[in-house]
Amino acid sequence: MCGAQRRRYNLGNMCCRFRLSVTARELARMFNVELNEALDEFDNLSRINIAPTQQIITVKQGSKKSRKLTMMRWGLIPAWTKDANIGNRNFNARSENIRETASFRDLISSRRCLIPADGFYEWKKTGKIKQPYCFEVGKKKLFAFAGLWDSWKNPQGQIVESCTILTTSPNEVVASIHERMPVIVPPEKYDVWLDPDINDYQAIKEILTPYDAQAMSQYPVSPKLNNSANEELSLDCPIEDRPIKDRSKPAPLPEQPRLF
Repeated sequence: MCGAQRRRYNLGNMCCRFRLSVTARELARMFNVELNEALDEFDNLSRINIAPTQQIITVKQGSKKSRKLTMMRWGLIPAWTKDANIGNRNFNARSENIRETASFRDLISSRRCLIPADGFYEWKKTGKIKQPYCFEVGKKKLFAFAGLWDSWKNPQGQIVESCTILTTSPNEVVASIHERMPVIVPPEKYDVWLDPDINDYQAIKEILTPYDAQAMSQYPVSPKLNNSANEELSLDCPIEDRPIKDRSKPAPLPEQPRLF
């Protein structure tokens, strides 16, 4: 986790875990990035249990309208802050009040990025039991979250680029599990989202809506994913969706036998 100790995050937050299991070549093809930009370093970062404060792959627009892959810290550190710890809680941004939040209001106009993924997780809580579910677009199809990014200079003078994932109200697929979902940008809107010259908020706001539920699916996965240290490749495979038993509650006493 960026060279730091692993932190625990409230699994009730959205979106706090996702999966990316494709190669750099697939990323370059999907997001129209020059292959010479898809360096070998990106091929070694495919993972199934990505968590906040880790380094993640992003797509942003460079000079001359070209796109490039960039590694950023997940958890946005605003350029103006003196305390980098603010980034530990800035891994999500509510799209509904994005222009009212100090950390994000200036970024929505010109510092937008795409965050590639092919699945994300949310947890259904019953008592103290948290059952993870995986959400996909199509069948493990590559898609992109709407992200914002910023550059921060640490006390040593090093530039740290970081990002956040925008969230919105849930569609029908997500609503049964959680009250929020990440904003997923339709491919036909990638140009609009990435172009820093487009600062018409109405054009941007049209993207900040729940993704088409008919294009999505969800299924339960291993509870081992609750721990961000677990990266076994099989953990994102579907498991049987059984009723969750809350073992925090005492079991009912057996009924006394009747004499008559």
